[in-house]
Amino acid sequence: MADQAVTAERGLFFGCRLAQRILMFLGIHSLFYNLLTFLDRTLRSWTSTAWITSWLPSWCPTSQNQLKTAEEKMLQCITGKVSQQYVPISDGNMLWTLTLNGNMKQQTPLVLLHGFGGGVGLWALNLDALAQQRPVYAFDLLGFGQSSRPYFSSDAKEAEAQFVDSIEQWRAKVGLEAMVMLGHNFGGYLAAAYSLKYPTRVKHMVLVEPWGLPERPDTEDQDRPIPVWIKALGAIVSPFNPLAGLRLVGPLGPTLVSTLRPDFKKKYLSMFNDDTVTEYIYHLNVQTPSGETAFKNMTIPYGWAKRPMLQRIGLLHADIPITVIYGSRSSIDGNSGNAIKGMRPNSHVEIIAIRGAGHYVYADQPEDFNHRVLQDSYNVNEGEAGPPIRAKKKEETNPSADRGMKGRYGWRALD
Repeated sequence: MADQAVTAERGLFFGCRLAQRILMFLGIHSLFYNLLTFLDRTLRSWTSTAWITSWLPSWCPTSQNQLKTAEEKMLQCITGKVSQQYVPISDGNMLWTLTLNGNMKQQTPLVLLHGFGGGVGLWALNLDALAQQRPVYAFDLLGFGQSSRPYFSSDAKEAEAQFVDSIEQWRAKVGLEAMVMLGHNFGGYLAAAYSLKYPTRVKHMVLVEPWGLPERPDTEDQDRPIPVWIKALGAIVSPFNPLAGLRLVGPLGPTLVSTLRPDFKKKYLSMFNDDTVTEYIYHLNVQTPSGETAFKNMTIPYGWAKRPMLQRIGLLHADIPITVIYGSRSSIDGNSGNAIKGMRPNSHVEIIAIRGAGHYVYADQPEDFNHRVLQDSYNVNEGEAGPPIRAKKKEETNPSADRGMKGRYGWRALD
């Protein structure tokens, strides 16, 4: 039976590809594309209705319970005591939160913000180590994971404000006076946006492979022009939510994740030798789109931010230390770290490149990542009663070293 199911899945997959080629041959590929566009826009317009949450699992093999179970499997290797709770914020929304060492009230807590399409379970390789010195909090961003998935404004500025306000409401409800804020990818962008609006709440900001910092360069200014195939692909997928494909293929979704992202299984091989990670990623990203839609509305073609953070980060309070961490093999543009350093000559800005790591630094080289984060935030508690931490003279790590390709685009999900 299992072999028959696999054969059926493969047959359906290749059948879809054959149908697409036939449509192109007949000259009605644009009609097929318009149909998919209509379907995705229709699904997005239905996300605010009640019945969509019950209909979607009938096409996609997922549910909230399956997501919860997948996350529990991700976290089963954590040895420390983990507290789990829904933290209520405004408008009846809730943020799913993990806490480690929450009783260490005298230490400034570390708050982890995951990236686009992520969730708290992806910190499984880091939570125990990072909780050695201080309380650690990790929560699913509004619109992602097990947190509430409300409607977001289609305006980029307003959508950003909704994310930032949800973080502040979460902080107030949990009762944190100040924190070390660490954000990866989209979480890094939101960490910077939060720090700009609520500077007194941030003792130290750590940006890990942050998305959305640089402006989109003019095509003629780029060292290498954007390939035609990327432009064509961008034109095709631009009307869709970034992860609409996973929902549109329905029962083929889990196979698609395993096929397109086999590297995730390898990243967590020290903890799991089965499909735990890919199952978690799948269930994270086929629920009703909410934060995903907001993220799309905050971008322009090829993944650049509509409101680039480098245009504003120079306004950040000078007393907030910043650490920027890149993977040496990532395609993210590491020059943004140097740009921040140039904007803040009298502030602590440290740039770290972790060798052998791609975009998912915390999973590619978890021991090195954990060590660097612990080391860089070690003096935060000591600095609370005295002057702010200032930059120390040390040899700067070149964030562009050992990169397989220069970061030419604003964001890429792959390493």
